[in-house]
Amino acid sequence: MALHIFEKHYVNRVGWLRASVLGANDGILSTTSIAIGVAAAGPDRNTIILAALAGLVSGAMSMAAGEYVSVSSQADTEKADLVREAQELKEMPELELKELADIYKERGLTPELALQVAEQLMQHNALEAHAKDELGINDLTQAKPLLAAIASFASFSLGALLPFTVSMFAPIKQMIYYQYGLSILFLMILGAVAAKAGGSNIGIAVARICFWGTVAMAMTAMVGHFFGVNIT
Repeated sequence: MALHIFEKHYVNRVGWLRASVLGANDGILSTTSIAIGVAAAGPDRNTIILAALAGLVSGAMSMAAGEYVSVSSQADTEKADLVREAQELKEMPELELKELADIYKERGLTPELALQVAEQLMQHNALEAHAKDELGINDLTQAKPLLAAIASFASFSLGALLPFTVSMFAPIKQMIYYQYGLSILFLMILGAVAAKAGGSNIGIAVARICFWGTVAMAMTAMVGHFFGVNIT
């Protein structure tokens, strides 16, 4: 009986990890920045809540739409490349065989072995072989627009719920400090979880997200403070 060993590779997680982390990070950071900027201008709680809610809804929709359009463009390009490759395989199979064999030679195979591998793979599934080794298209990297959009929308919304909830319950006089402190805490947790899932350095990931998060929130607080109009 053949024993199949399934190895865990972090690259398998790149697609969903990128969309989820980016969405949640943006949800926390952008909505918190909006709430801090508005709070720094000195309005009442209702205005801060409304601003946070508007940031949540508009940000989630923007993330989903942007991700869908971007990944759809990638999918269209991949589809066009596959159609063109299929046509070339039909019209000039010998040239395509040589092209595939040359790729394997560049990876270190002898010319004879490279040609033999190319022949066998093209007999099995010529288009799949060229898609993977010539175009770099495979199941792990293939564009999935709808899934990317849903992941971005959901993760942004979940991230933005934190500052939105804080805007409803935090003391109004300490609103800025509560928003900043809790957001940095959750950004640190998010950075650590993302680094753990991706197999990268947790300390570097946490430090990076805390630094840039602080910069973003400080700048919006300054905008609210210097350019805001107090509501009396």
